[in-house]
Amino acid sequence: MSSAILDTRDRILEAAWKQLEINQGTGVRMSDIARQAGISRQALYLHFSKRSELLIATTRYVDVVKGVEARLAPSRGAATGVERLDAYIEAWGNYIPEIYGVARALLAMKDTDEAAAAAWADRMQAMRHGCEAAILALQRDGRLSPQYALEDAIDILWTMLSVRTWEELIIDCGWPQRKYVETTKAIARRILVADPLPR
Repeated sequence: MSSAILDTRDRILEAAWKQLEINQGTGVRMSDIARQAGISRQALYLHFSKRSELLIATTRYVDVVKGVEARLAPSRGAATGVERLDAYIEAWGNYIPEIYGVARALLAMKDTDEAAAAAWADRMQAMRHGCEAAILALQRDGRLSPQYALEDAIDILWTMLSVRTWEELIIDCGWPQRKYVETTKAIARRILVADPLPR
């Protein structure tokens, strides 16, 4: 792929990102994104034939720009399940404020906008995979609480880490970011982690 094509694609993704944050869920049209990117609507459709494809690509682009792989490296490289759980909560919990503008827009749009719903579902599925990996690491170590089936434990962690929960604790309740992360880690350990078996 030529650098000119890559540059145009990046301009489109940057424009879509900006439009999501500016409009905050009041609708993001392909024509607005094309105008922001400085290209024609027809040129936009040469890169992204569907709006859902563009919004999904935009959220993934945000992850690349924000270095999500490096953020997740401590979790993926953790020696134990408990360490992986803590590191994943730390990584995701501290990532939410950086993507909140885009997340808020997609949340506001998703109930009435199929493309926004597809983009949101794509990102939440990726986040759920991270939750699943942490829970599987606990299970591998024999540290997953016997109180919960595997899928239930994944559901619990995924729900605990929702953007809505972060929003309510940080924005509505006024919690500091560090308190949110540390409290979430403590609650997750209390609910999901079994005491080690005696030697």
